[in-house]
This record gives sequence, structure tokens and C-alpha cells, in this order.
Amino acid sequence: MKIQKHSKKGLRTIISIVIDKKSIQKKLDERLKQIQSEVSLKGFRPGKVPPSVIKSQFGKAIYGEVIDILLKESSTKAIQEKKIKVAGQPKIDLKSFGEGKDLNYELQVDSFPEINLKSLENFKAIQYKVIIEKDLIDKKIKELAEQNKIFENKKENEKAQIGDQVIFDYSATVDEKKFEGSEGKGVQIELGKDLFLKGFDKQLVGVKKGELKKVVATLPANHPKKELGNKETNFQCKVNFIKKPTKSKIDDEFAKRLGIKNLNDLKKLIEDQISSQYHQSLNMITKKEILDQLEKNHEIEIPENLLNNEIKHMTQNQNKQDQEKYKKNNEKMARSRIKLGLIMNEYGEKNKIKVEDSEIKNEIQKQVKTMPGQEKMIFEYYQKNPNATQSLKSGLYEEKIINFIKSKIKLNNKSINTKEAEKIISDINKPKIPKKEQKSKTEKSSSKK
Repeated sequence: MKIQKHSKKGLRTIISIVIDKKSIQKKLDERLKQIQSEVSLKGFRPGKVPPSVIKSQFGKAIYGEVIDILLKESSTKAIQEKKIKVAGQPKIDLKSFGEGKDLNYELQVDSFPEINLKSLENFKAIQYKVIIEKDLIDKKIKELAEQNKIFENKKENEKAQIGDQVIFDYSATVDEKKFEGSEGKGVQIELGKDLFLKGFDKQLVGVKKGELKKVVATLPANHPKKELGNKETNFQCKVNFIKKPTKSKIDDEFAKRLGIKNLNDLKKLIEDQISSQYHQSLNMITKKEILDQLEKNHEIEIPENLLNNEIKHMTQNQNKQDQEKYKKNNEKMARSRIKLGLIMNEYGEKNKIKVEDSEIKNEIQKQVKTMPGQEKMIFEYYQKNPNATQSLKSGLYEEKIINFIKSKIKLNNKSINTKEAEKIISDINKPKIPKKEQKSKTEKSSSKK
């Protein structure tokens, strides 16, 4: 086998590879012998089929199989010999091949660029800490109390009012006919919320315990039985109980009803939940600050095939018209993603940052805690989907690299309240108007004056 570096332009290297016909024939003979010991053909004893017969029936398939093996083996050897750090899938360009001929082909290989990492000493970013106001925590607890009201029975002759809970049985008909699901027992609705059927609640205002009440309502358009969608329905309702809401006392007992040890723990839980929501959004802003500086301060040549693959992945759901319309923007975004990925990975490798299996398990356990009762489903999902596990690992790897960078830069810790946090998040999410459009709007405004 002859391996020769044909040319190199930027990150792309072209290698010429020639495998002589004798080596190919040797591989073919080896494969024929192997097949002879395995194949069973009518008229021949197992393992006694003549090579000429095997070749006449399977010759083309055997040749193709051998060539595939030789291409893989020789291209791997060439890349190792030339010490190329391959970026993406190499391309093979066959020049000449065929039975009784040498195999001659070119291997196009894109390599990863050399990255000279910049010192992080002059990088700056703001790390936000949100102070959650007591008023906001109290407001959330009041909302919880409203959502978890306690109802107590009204007196026998008291009528149902908006805000009361009515418990009833019903029997319904459409066009005087029963239908699947036309009966219900012990149905509970809170009058005024209109959660059962539109307009249903209002017709129960004024009923008493034990009363029979006819209610007319329209079934929803998306009813499981299509023929019943938007149908006017007669409900005969028997009122079993009428209950009025009592004001929930916000104390330790209230917290216990929600499954929390005491009121202080409930307040702490709500504070942590609100803080976590802000922390996630503000952390993304800090991360963007860091990534913008990394991209700005590093010059890197991007491997062509990585760029093409990234653009293909990004635009797979775009039609051809949109792909052409946003071509420049897509390429710019793809270059940015690849560039940052290469820089981040270089920081990870240089500083021996790794994600241990135990860290992946801990992350899965965190997800399990947020979805009680679905533990088995989550574990099975990751067991059956290696790509999901790899994605989780990649996210953890990126997070560890960002935390490493944070430890090396000038990180300004800033405490803010929730209003300030809302403004920062809102400002960063505002769509940026291109300068040309800003100028155009200013000119129009001036002309009106």
C-alpha cells in the first residue's frame, strides 16, 4: 500500500492511496475460503462448494465487501500515519478499481484547527444573586391558600352562590338519547370558575341541597365522540351537597396539608423555587457574556465539513426558499456555534475537565425528584436512549467548563431584587432592531415633525 500526502490547503488534506492488485487478491482469496467453510449450496456437501462456484454466484458481492474493508483499513492507517486529528467524516474519491486492478483513491480529510487559548485574566462578567422580597413570598402563599380552599357544608335551606362548591349527580341526553359518559356521580364544581362546561355554573346558582335542577349546555367541539361535538345537551342534576369556602388560616397546619413540615419550610421552599427560576435565566445572561468574549478574542479557522454539517442540521426543517433567504445568517450562526464548541472543548481538554458516571447519575436523580411517581419511566428512558444520556453528559461537560472559566475571570457578584431581575431579563430578550431600520424610523419621525 502506498500512502502519499497529495496536497494541503488550510485545514483540508488530500491523501493519495494505492492498494496493489496482489493485496486485493489475497484478501479476496481469504474471504472466499471463509465463505467456503460457511456456505451451503444444493448439490454440494457443507464446506465442499468449489471456490469457482462461490465466485460465480457471489463474486460481485464478495469483491464489494473486500473493497469496503480495505477502504476502512487503509484510510484509518493513512490518517494515523499522517497524524491528522480528524474533524468530521473524511470523504473518499475513487479514482480506479475493479477486479484484476489496483485500488486507487483520494482521501479528503478536514482536521481540527490549532487553538491558542487566550488568558482569562481580562475577561469580565456579572454573576447575579436575586433577593426574593418577603411580600412576593407572602403573595405566593396567599395564592396557594386560594387554590387549596377548605369547603364546609352550608345549612339545608341555604342557596348556592358564586364561589360555593356544588356536589351533584347527573344524567344527560342529546336529542333525548343517552350516550357514553352521559352519567356522573359525585361531580364537584366551584361556581364561577366555569371549568365543567361553558355556562353550566351559572345555572346552578340558587340551587339548594336535594334539589333536582335541569341544566342545558353545549358539549365541546373536541368531544371524544365526534358526532356529539357542539351538541346541545340536557342535564338532570341532583344536588347532593352545597359547601361554602372558609378562609384558610396560613399556619403550620396549612403547610402540613400541602405536605410540608411547617410554615417556615413552606416559605423557604417558595423562596427557593422563585430564586431558581430567576437563577436559570440570569445564569444564561452571565454565560452569554462569557461566550461573547471567548468568540471575540479567538481567531479560528472552521473545518469546512463541520460547517456544512452544522448548517444542514440547523436548516433541516426549513424549506429551500427560507434556506436561501437566511443563508448568510445560518452560516454566521453555524460558524459561531462550531467556533465556541471548539474553544470550550479546548479549555476542557487542556484543564482535564471530565464528567464522571456518578455525576450523570446524580443529574438523573435530580430529574426524578421533580417528577414523583415517574421514577421508573425516567430511568428506563435513559437506559434505552444512549443519545439522551450523551446529551445530558454534554450539558454537564459544558456547565463544568463554564464554571471553570468563571473561577478564572473577574466575576462581579451583584445582588438585585426581583424587579431589577425582571428588567435585566426583559432587556436581554428584546429583539434588536438593525441600525438601518432604526435610521429609517428616525427619518420618518423627523419628516412628520
